[in-house]
Amino acid sequence: MSTLDWVALVAVVLVALAWFLSYSAARLDRLHARVEATYAALDAQLVRRAEATLELANSGHLDPATALMLAAAAAESLAHADADEREREAVESDFSEALEVALTPEVLGDLRSGDEMTQAGLERVSAAGVRVQLARRFHNDAVIDVRRVRSKRSVRIFRLAGHAEMPRTIDFDDALPEGLHD
Repeated sequence: MSTLDWVALVAVVLVALAWFLSYSAARLDRLHARVEATYAALDAQLVRRAEATLELANSGHLDPATALMLAAAAAESLAHADADEREREAVESDFSEALEVALTPEVLGDLRSGDEMTQAGLERVSAAGVRVQLARRFHNDAVIDVRRVRSKRSVRIFRLAGHAEMPRTIDFDDALPEGLHD
């Protein structure tokens, strides 16, 4: 092989490497953007769940103690909307626990036999709870995808992630009370 052939071969290899690294960096950037978008969607769903619960608590169809407990848990959730992730996870788990304690099958039966406004409020809480579960799963799936790509040798060697923090999964109890979503 002549020198010109070697130069051409090296140039082709360098162009292919540059394309691969550029493609990988752009993909990683898109994945990080997806994580941010799914976190924003999760945040919005958590706010919706708290607002729907506040509406139900203030509807006058719950006994005062239950209404106060749900309103306090929902207000706490809204107050911690800007808190760090670990603190927010604890608050949201406590909120889910309050829903579980307050909305027993007996209470749910009474609410379902109530007027249309009560049933609509209960349905909003149920739908918001399901959307929270879905949003958390989508976020965690996006985080897993980023971690998988960032664990690749080429991404680590060429530092394609830059200074972006490694995203973490969001783990809190988001279970709906038994019988709420039937």
